[in-house]
Amino acid sequence: MKKNAERISNVNPLRWKRHQLDVLEQRKLPLVEHWRICRTYEEVAQAIEQMSVRGAPAIGITAAYGVALQALQVSDVVKFKDLVLKSIHRLARTRPTAVNLFYALNQMENELINNGHLSLAEQKKKLEELAVRIHRHDESLCSQLGHWGAQLLQGKKEILTYCNTGSLATGGEGTALAAIKRAAQKNKQIHVWACETRPYFQGSRLTAYELAKNKIDFHIITDNVAASLMKQKRVEAIIVGADRIVANGDTANKIGTYSLAVLARMHQIPFYVSAPRTTLDFQKKQGSEIQIELRNSKEVICPQGRAVTCENYPAYNPAFDVTPGTLITAIILETGICYPPYRASLKAKGQNLKLTL
Repeated sequence: MKKNAERISNVNPLRWKRHQLDVLEQRKLPLVEHWRICRTYEEVAQAIEQMSVRGAPAIGITAAYGVALQALQVSDVVKFKDLVLKSIHRLARTRPTAVNLFYALNQMENELINNGHLSLAEQKKKLEELAVRIHRHDESLCSQLGHWGAQLLQGKKEILTYCNTGSLATGGEGTALAAIKRAAQKNKQIHVWACETRPYFQGSRLTAYELAKNKIDFHIITDNVAASLMKQKRVEAIIVGADRIVANGDTANKIGTYSLAVLARMHQIPFYVSAPRTTLDFQKKQGSEIQIELRNSKEVICPQGRAVTCENYPAYNPAFDVTPGTLITAIILETGICYPPYRASLKAKGQNLKLTL
């Protein structure tokens, strides 16, 4: 599909309406644009678990709104704190790998605890305002990620990306896809290879959807085509997102990312990771400490709800893998570009994260 990039077109996956959160149903894209209405924190939790909303930053934002929904609905001043904490604990159980979820929930919990002396109405207002700020903060982080990432892609025409790292996965332009969008504004010859990303096809459904909206030249490829493209020297750079980055640069991302990094090293192709500082986890020293989410085998056996093999066959379905920092050429944060050794560079550019008020 060949078109020209003109201006960045973002798709907002969330609509906050104070007493409900509308979630763009990403399982139906790009064929149907349908909004899933969430009026309780439990409905928000299910939307996260069922992949109606996905992408590490977007998951965190969605969870914050889920807490705000609960706060706005509680009328008992005595039970207010306990009932809001109940929503935080439920939302924390939705998906274990993406650290942005826990960053957002920790922010909401701290706000709840610090404002216990205020009136019930004021506490509710504070929590709602914080959820909105978390959303807006991520929007600003994405803009900065796009700026730094585009610098690394300067002069490159053939770029490969994986999963979906655009506005559908974040509160703004995206992470890795933001860099591609920015680079395409200056270089109309950019062409993107969008790996389909099984079993949920986030690449062929969501990344292609965003690339088309931004009029960026692209082709969808099955995941197992990437190696042959690299061998043919038809890939000049690979850029992906992240769900958790630990102190030594080891990075958890959508399952299949690790194999791309190995192939990139074999073919001497730069491999970039783009993520906001809310994705950093300095409490973990190496990737082996990251909990990897295992999902239902039916997602493999019946992708998009249609069986492709016998439904009683067993399937192993990890949602993520871990790419060693030693295979990553550079890690892009909103504060700048980090290069190996990552223990030092991530510490220098990744600390002192504060929520912009």
